[in-house]
Amino acid sequence: MKLPALETHLDHLDTYTGWLSDFDRAIVRLTSRLIEIRRHLHSHPEPSGEEVQTTRYIAELLRGVGLEPVIKRDNIGLTVDFAIGNPPPTSPLIAIRADIDALRIPDEKQVPYRSQNEGIMHACGHDAHTTVVLGLGLACLSTELTEAGTPLPAARIRLIFQPAEEICLGARWMIEQGSLEGVDAILSLHMEPELPAGKAAVRYGTMTANCDEVQLSITGHGGHAARPHHTADPVAAAAELIMALHQYLPRSVDSRHPAVFSVGQIAGGYAPNVIPETVEIRGSLRTIQTDTRERLHRRIREIAHGVGKTSGTMIDVEFHNSLPSLINNNDATRCLELAAMQILGTENTNRIEQPSMGGEDFALYLEEVPGAMIRLGCAQDVSQPTLLHSCHFDIDEMALSLGARILIRALLLLGHHLETTSGETL
Repeated sequence: MKLPALETHLDHLDTYTGWLSDFDRAIVRLTSRLIEIRRHLHSHPEPSGEEVQTTRYIAELLRGVGLEPVIKRDNIGLTVDFAIGNPPPTSPLIAIRADIDALRIPDEKQVPYRSQNEGIMHACGHDAHTTVVLGLGLACLSTELTEAGTPLPAARIRLIFQPAEEICLGARWMIEQGSLEGVDAILSLHMEPELPAGKAAVRYGTMTANCDEVQLSITGHGGHAARPHHTADPVAAAAELIMALHQYLPRSVDSRHPAVFSVGQIAGGYAPNVIPETVEIRGSLRTIQTDTRERLHRRIREIAHGVGKTSGTMIDVEFHNSLPSLINNNDATRCLELAAMQILGTENTNRIEQPSMGGEDFALYLEEVPGAMIRLGCAQDVSQPTLLHSCHFDIDEMALSLGARILIRALLLLGHHLETTSGETL
């Protein structure tokens, strides 16, 4: 882990203490506006792949400060470039990514900004992520800030507002449409409801798991429920298959290597007295090590084949929407950590000990360019946190301004590091 050289770049931030103070004051002035933006997004969530109005709303805000966002295909997702100061065209281009989609979860909160779209909710903090990144852009471009007369840093910035993170398609969508063209490094953040607002956490190296959606399609021979001997029962095969997978997959890999298989959906049949022709099982497989992932892919196929033979059914196995582990770059992580320490204090900046078994398609950007993600505390009450994907999820909105202040400092640190080292340690 090559980190010490980064400490020297803190002097670079000291050069722009005046500008950063102006930035912080601009964020304070924008606080009520950021809360308004976040609550608008929270009240008007759109599910993955349908974020047309969200995209339009973000674009209007950016145009309002003189920027020209690039709207992506089907009017979903956007990017925008701008600069601080007068950087040469060869200076590093740093991207900051926010996801903008919501989940198909009913919002059960009794608050004025409760979701107005029935059955859809921002239950993973994407409204907050979007607001933080918008806040960074709005503060950088505020009149008070740019006319303050203090020494300006020079930085090239791209904001990426990405759809469809929850269905693991959005990062690919944005990358395929050139969102990383010319980008030298990328940063992001995620709300963390198990930490209070005012704390943050980083993870060096692997932060999240490899994730695979597993689809198991069982085809049998249906018939009357009173005559199962005339059928090849896919329901019975499904029950046997689920039990076999839960029993044998954990014993197929080294117990020191994390792996989780869970079934989330079972569908089949249309009447209680009819054995159906087909049953479909959908689940997820999460692993950290690549060899563990590959072995469990093989074992799922082997177990499905065995159950198919004993039950007289055909079982087709498919893996969809697969994501790699999110692997943070050490230097980019250190920039986020140092920035968080400056804003929150060393005592409020933690290191995550173990990777999460959750998935995050920010990992796909990190396969293309170096970068890192930070987790930002947002809990209103850590003794009773409303966790991610909960129908009661909410945040302490103090996290919005803190996130923008951390990201701008990390961006400047990382850009200066790239410029002075030619990226040789990234």
